[in-house]
Amino acid sequence: MSGLPSDKEKKGDVALPPSSGSVMSMGDTASQLSDNPDALHRRLKNRHIQLIAIGGSIGTAICVLALVNNCITEMTTLMPVSGGFIRLAGLWVDDALGFMAGWNFFFYEALLIPFEITAINLVLSFWSDKVTDPGPTAGICAACIIAYGLLNIVPVRGYGEAEFWLSGGKVILIFMLFAFTFVTMVGGNPQRDAYGFRYWKDPGAFAEFHSTGAVGRWEGFLGALWTGCFAIVGPEYISMVAAEAKRPRVYIKQAFKTVYWRFGIFFILGALGLPYVIAMKNMGITVLPDITNFLMLTSIFSAGNTYTYCAIRTLYSLALEGRAPRVLTKVNRWGVPIYCYAVVMLFPMLSFLQVSNGSSTVLTWLVSLVTAGGLIDYIVMTVTYIFFYRACQAQGVDRKTFPYCGWFQPYSAWIALVVEKFWQNYTMVVLAPILFIGWKVIKKTKVIKAHEADLVYQRPLIDAYEAAIKTPPVGFWTEIVQLVGFRRRKASDRETAED
Repeated sequence: MSGLPSDKEKKGDVALPPSSGSVMSMGDTASQLSDNPDALHRRLKNRHIQLIAIGGSIGTAICVLALVNNCITEMTTLMPVSGGFIRLAGLWVDDALGFMAGWNFFFYEALLIPFEITAINLVLSFWSDKVTDPGPTAGICAACIIAYGLLNIVPVRGYGEAEFWLSGGKVILIFMLFAFTFVTMVGGNPQRDAYGFRYWKDPGAFAEFHSTGAVGRWEGFLGALWTGCFAIVGPEYISMVAAEAKRPRVYIKQAFKTVYWRFGIFFILGALGLPYVIAMKNMGITVLPDITNFLMLTSIFSAGNTYTYCAIRTLYSLALEGRAPRVLTKVNRWGVPIYCYAVVMLFPMLSFLQVSNGSSTVLTWLVSLVTAGGLIDYIVMTVTYIFFYRACQAQGVDRKTFPYCGWFQPYSAWIALVVEKFWQNYTMVVLAPILFIGWKVIKKTKVIKAHEADLVYQRPLIDAYEAAIKTPPVGFWTEIVQLVGFRRRKASDRETAED
């Protein structure tokens, strides 16, 4: 969609000029209200977004995410635009920050796709070591790439539907493992050993790693910290789907607000039972390890699918802002950025490296490449919020009038920022300043002053879109009940039947 104007060109305008030669007409007001000004389609329902949010929180690190979530919720519910926090960083802080954040997040997501494909192969080796042979390995890689390609070329509702069911599998898995942990801890296992909290005392919280003594325990802590930083995911994925939510102000807000209790359930309780499959085998339990591994496979596949989706939308948002070639703004008739899709689908090919180097080696490479990238994303979110808060103060905007007003601000953002900077490692930290400073020098960008920050942006269009919807929003549980056929759709629920 080469004729699509950048946000700089449409800043301050409520309507967009017609787009010549585009796949979708952007000049038609009805089209703008039914979708959004960036040509993506709002087709994700409440149940899709809630399960995507749940899937993103399982296996997360909790120390910083609650504070970051508090920041990104307020900004995203106010401006549910394509690209999420990436475009808001360029809008409210500095165009150079938006450039750096966008490319950092793009490479972070794109490199995680081959990571998940490699992890799938590693999990499959539980049943047979033959899958690690070159032939089966290549076949598994090809099958995953084709599946990700098919799920992300169809309308966004197809992605949402797939994630709904795959994330449902994650929920079943995690509750099943909660039950397994409790039952086996109190002696419900073939060995009749009520081990309880035995291993919390020996070897204890700080186990030795590589070395012995205090140095070994410190190395063990750092090793766990590295892995924990890599596992951080959560609110950024909700931010990325905001532009394709049917009711962004309602559904996105609900998804963000449930992050806190999901952290408590899936993170804290889940930590009691790791590693599950090894524990089951050591206890002599049969069948259950196979079920667990199968559900683990669906979870890993779901993660790769989400990374593919986010990488495509991130590259698209970069192109919209002129930070990537304009040709990448073209979308097909289903609202899928087709050229961005083609670029992103090149990255899963890296998974074929395991054919000659082995799954564990390739996993180590990819983890080393992307670990700090996620922390940089959260630093960008908190910095953006601080500038957003400052702009609201300078322009006399009452934050209580927003769809969501964050608690304990701006102190929440500052605490998150300090903690994130403290725990950074030095992999992506070398590249991030180069991207930021390079774009700043080339484009001569300036830090946006508080009284000049555009707090209107696409808000009038989003307000008009929300106001044009006459039917009340459908609740998550109502959608679930309707899905299984236990309740007929009323006239007010007609939205759930729409494409």
